[in-house]
Amino acid sequence: MTKVGIILGSTRPGRNGEAVAKWVYDIASRRADAEFELVDLLDYNLPHLDEAAPPSFGQYANEHTKQWSAKIAEFDAYIFVTPEYNHSTSGALKNAIDYLYGEWNNKAAGFVSYGSAGGTRAVEHLRLIAGELQIADVRAQVALSLFTDFENFSVFKPGPQHESTLTTVLDQTIAWGNALKTVRKAA
Repeated sequence: MTKVGIILGSTRPGRNGEAVAKWVYDIASRRADAEFELVDLLDYNLPHLDEAAPPSFGQYANEHTKQWSAKIAEFDAYIFVTPEYNHSTSGALKNAIDYLYGEWNNKAAGFVSYGSAGGTRAVEHLRLIAGELQIADVRAQVALSLFTDFENFSVFKPGPQHESTLTTVLDQTIAWGNALKTVRKAA
């Protein structure tokens, strides 16, 4: 069974991402074609990147890195739930991604973003990062607006159209996650 990690990419107090990630998880969990797990960056308490060796070496010295590595290695694919801060993703998510290299390789990713412009610029940056990490990113994306999908910019109330878009993101991510298993086996 394909395993998909839904990565909550914000650690900010009062974050909107928690409600968004739970919404993604609730919809995803209704499916029978993959297993889903919500991965909250807060649970890993990763300091600013503090490994001496480059992540591509896979020589981790710190216990927090080893735990993060083990968790990310479990998955065939990821759904990144990201806010948009200053036209990019959160520093916490970028830092967490930067800790690892091989654990991300030849896996698939989809994106659910939120912000004043739907978080689309954050995802564009994540797509560039994904390419460097050999993550195949899918075309579909859920873009949630702080103006129309959140009441008072803080209470998550997604428009009904977003569920079908999320279904497409999940369909594509699972398909690519399955396909890339053969690439990882051949390596």
